[in-house]
Amino acid sequence: MKILHIELGKNFYGGAKQVFYLIRGLYGYGITNILVSPKSSEISKKVAPFLHKNYEVPYVGDLDVLFLPRLIFILKKERPDLVHVHSRKGADVWGGIGAKILNIPSIITRRVDNPEPFFWARLKYSFYKKVVVISSGIEKILKKEGVDPKKIVVIPSGIDIGEYQKGCVKDWFIKEFKLSEDNLAIGMIAQFIPRKGHEVLINAIPKIIKTHPEVRFLFFGKGPLEHRIKEMVRSKGISEFVRFCGFREDIDKIISCLYMLVHPAYMEGLGVSLLQASAAGVPIVATDVGGIPEVVIDNFNGYLIPSGSVDDIVDKVLALIEDKELAKSMGEKGKRLVKERFSVDKMVSRYVALYNEIIKNG
Repeated sequence: MKILHIELGKNFYGGAKQVFYLIRGLYGYGITNILVSPKSSEISKKVAPFLHKNYEVPYVGDLDVLFLPRLIFILKKERPDLVHVHSRKGADVWGGIGAKILNIPSIITRRVDNPEPFFWARLKYSFYKKVVVISSGIEKILKKEGVDPKKIVVIPSGIDIGEYQKGCVKDWFIKEFKLSEDNLAIGMIAQFIPRKGHEVLINAIPKIIKTHPEVRFLFFGKGPLEHRIKEMVRSKGISEFVRFCGFREDIDKIISCLYMLVHPAYMEGLGVSLLQASAAGVPIVATDVGGIPEVVIDNFNGYLIPSGSVDDIVDKVLALIEDKELAKSMGEKGKRLVKERFSVDKMVSRYVALYNEIIKNG
């Protein structure tokens, strides 16, 4: 079996890391993998040992119409059994069209829950045999947009659980993030973009530190809103309690040192950082949007709150700070949940079954 994957993201987090897990797993099944990626992308370096071939192509964004002839050239040369489109960024259009022109079956994985215009969703997904979504929350959105329910398949993201269960090296963690022994570290791991809700947590911080000044908030990620969020922190006079840690490739080393994770998103397909936190035994406070309730079960491995609610963040964060046994218990339950539902092996086996079904039926 030969699968051609299209992933046009340049950074190695979120969806791109899922593509890495998948290709590595498919390699173990003896499947031949070909990757089409942008020049100098991080994923092409990481996944190289598991690829038959990697085509690094020029790509300037969603409207890069030249990507289509480049893709058709590659498809004619490689003649894969199936095309698997992983990223949006225009690939969700050009990938489907290219495969359709050459009569090669194709599927697409959709990882985000932001709505699209009704006519556009129906047109775009008509090119594909199946549309894989990573949560039931995204499935509901696609159905509302008129996508044929028979086309939609739910395959949750998976994570390498062992990566996040190495334990915390506390001395290193304290030194790395300029903390003291008595600090409790609360993390948020997300790009600085509007739908992640950073400002909601920032607005909650003054109320939290009023009763628990030992708490420190660590923000991991980068993005266009980073400067604005930093200005919010300065204007509120809480800089002493906040660390902006940038994008880190060693989250697996960091996350088990967090006391809890807060994720105040307005929209979220599933939330890989939530899986990482649960795998590491870290309790979570997150909003009840998109696919989050499939990862965070209220009063089990964390708390679910309404999006935009500062008071609810304050209440639930304080509840976990003030009941350390509860926080520990929720963390342990999170480990079990991830192992049962979100392992990489389960994700890969579901994709292999789907590939076989589509190739067999043509």
